[in-house]
Order: sequence, then structure tokens, then C-alpha cells
Amino acid sequence: MNHPTPGSVASPLDQDPDDPAADPVPGADLPGADLLRARVRAHTAELVAFRRDVHMHPELGREEFRTTALLKERLERAGLAPRVLPAGTGLICDIVPAGAPAGEPLLAFRADIDALPIDDAKTDVPYRSTIPGRAHACGHDVHTAVALGTGLVLAEAADAGRLRQPVRLVFQPAEEVMPGGALDVIKAGGLENVGRMFAVHCDPKVEVGRIGLRVGAITSACDRLVLALDGPGGHTARPHLTTDLVTAVARMAADLPGAFGRRVDPRWGVSLVWGRIASGSAANVIPQHAELEGTVRCLELAGWREAPELLHELIARIAETHRAKWELTYHRGVPPVVNEAESIAQLDAAMHARFGHPRRTVVEDTEQSLGGEDFAWYLEKIPGALARLGVRGPEESGTRDLHQGTFDVDERAIGVGVELFCSLALEHARVL
Repeated sequence: MNHPTPGSVASPLDQDPDDPAADPVPGADLPGADLLRARVRAHTAELVAFRRDVHMHPELGREEFRTTALLKERLERAGLAPRVLPAGTGLICDIVPAGAPAGEPLLAFRADIDALPIDDAKTDVPYRSTIPGRAHACGHDVHTAVALGTGLVLAEAADAGRLRQPVRLVFQPAEEVMPGGALDVIKAGGLENVGRMFAVHCDPKVEVGRIGLRVGAITSACDRLVLALDGPGGHTARPHLTTDLVTAVARMAADLPGAFGRRVDPRWGVSLVWGRIASGSAANVIPQHAELEGTVRCLELAGWREAPELLHELIARIAETHRAKWELTYHRGVPPVVNEAESIAQLDAAMHARFGHPRRTVVEDTEQSLGGEDFAWYLEKIPGALARLGVRGPEESGTRDLHQGTFDVDERAIGVGVELFCSLALEHARVL
């Protein structure tokens, strides 16, 4: 990984132009290209330091009070007026150029700010998490730094009369908490008068200096279910006189995913996977209660809509065989993120204008994942797109995957993300 110190951030511009992570040649046909690059570079050291501070102090969903306060203070210092969401975490900040007509649609950029409830397993960096059981292992600290940097640069552009359209920054809480903090933002009016919305998500499979794009669904629907089984319990010497609940829950765990998969269209990409099973406390006692907990993931909206009813039907059949009472708690999570074609075209154009080089690939096709992402709730209402931001260093031989305690990034990705977003706002995005 490339880990420059915040005070002397290595600039990719100083590297070999054939290096895919190198700072690219500014697009000759883009007005103000050199000026934009200079402004992004001027903030890079601060943004790397900010990312490391947030990384060291991770906060879980709807507990991001410190992160929110840091963002609010820095945006206010830049002359902006951020608005904290009603619950006290997350904020919205508009950048409106002088003379902008009232009611002109805004271009929005979203960052998620929460961390994960896992331990930071890195031992080779000075900015590892200081809080046991908490880690920014999904790159939300990078997303936050990118959106902050975008705000700082665009505030300067607005003061200089170079920003033509109003912009909204959305620093969203609780992305990792189903059904997601995006619904908090929407309820608080975060999409009012927004015409188009963009976001990036760190991808450790994509090299720094590149982004991954896909038209259509790029993530999957994801729901959580808890299945409770109950019976009278009894002695293991007489299973025929009671409900053998351990066998019942074992059959449910083993048989339900397969039965579910055979009842849905395979093109829907439906996957039921258990993450927790619990029952019993003694070797010679048949327990009275058992639980299974897992996730249902669907590539297509049709499968997402049909899953709950079908699972109820299949669970009833298996439970009847074992004489077990059952209750299914089905938590709706998020639908798939469906990228709009025009928004993807704008990302592609901006990336090539800012970072393109005949000998370098800067945009690559990306596949749909089975991961869930609550950015989907925004795109249910307005056009937009989620891009995968390359964070893997060119010297990295392996991949530090998301949601693992060892996850880390090549911090040059922050500057790439800021410049991409600023280019969209200044030159390349058509809001409607």
C-alpha cells in the first residue's frame, strides 16, 4: 500500500506516465484543468490526514457524532452552512453559486460515514483504529474524505465564479444498518430539488487511478431474516415424545436454501445464506427454542419482491415435518443499486477527460456484486450512479477485501475521487 505521510503526500503527477496510478495528463480541451488539479493537490495532505483521523476513531451507524462534528467544523471554516440531520449524525451541505436561479436543480454527491463492528487487524500503520471492535473496513472514511475535498474545492470555485450549478453534499449515517441511513436523509428532505446524484465506493480489486462502471444493477438487494423455532423440549432419551428441535433447526438450515433456490428463476441470482445458528445448553436436554439468522440477496427486483412470501411457504412445510412451531421475522433491507445510463456516461466522460491517457486504462467494466448498498434508495427516486473507486496500489500482489480487519487503501485514491467529482460539477454533469 502507498501510505505517504500527511505532511508530504506523494503526488502521482511525479511518477512515470505509464504507471496506471500516476497522476494523469490534464485534458487539453477541459477549461481550467490545470487549475482544478492544483486546487485538489493543495488539499490532498489535509484530506489524507482527515481520513486517518476518522479511521482511528470509527463510529457505528447513527453514532457518528464525532465524525459529524469534524465535518461540520471544516465545512463552516470553508464558508459553507452544513445542516446536521435531525437525529444528530450525518449532515447535508449545499454550495450555491451567486446568482443561481431559485429552485435550480442540485447535483448531489453522497458519502457514507459509518464504520463496521469488527476489530482492526492492521499492525503496520500508525492510523489503525483506537477503538476495539470498531473499524473502517469498508472504505467509508475514504468516501467521506472525497466528499469533503469536493466541498472544499467547489466552495473555492464558487467564490471565484467558476461554479455554474448548485451542488449538495450528503454525508450519510448508517449505511451498514439495514434498511440504511439513506432513508434518514430522504426523510429529512435530502433529495428535495436534487436532479442527479453520484457516489463512489472503494473497490480493492480495482487499481488506484481507475474506476469501475456498469450500467444497470451494480449491487444486489439484501434482506435479513431471523427464524425462531419452538417446541416443548424434553429428554434426549425420549425424542419421540417431544419436538426434536435441534434436528428441526439443522434440517431448516440445510434444506431451506436449496428448496428456495429451486423455486425461483435462476436468473434472479437469489442467495440465502445463514450466518448464525443457536440452540440448546446441555447434551441430554432437547431445547425449547432455536434460532437461525441470515441474509437473502437477489440480483433482480422481481426476486426481491417474491422472496418473503415464498420463504414463509417453504418454512411452514419443513417445520410441519418436524412438528415445530415457527416465526419468521423478515427485515427488508435494500433493493439493488441500478445505475442510470446517462449518469454512467457522464462519469465515463469526466474520468477520461481528467485522467485519460492513450497508454492507460482509467475506466473498466465492473460486475454486479451480491453486496447490498443503501445508495439504492436514492436511485429509486432520482437518476444517478455509483462508481467503484480503485484503491489497490499497483505494487500490491494480493487484495485486502472489504469487511475484513486488514482492509486498507492506497490513499492516492482520495485525490482521484475529489477530482472526478469536481470535474462532474464544473464541466461534465447534466443535472436533468
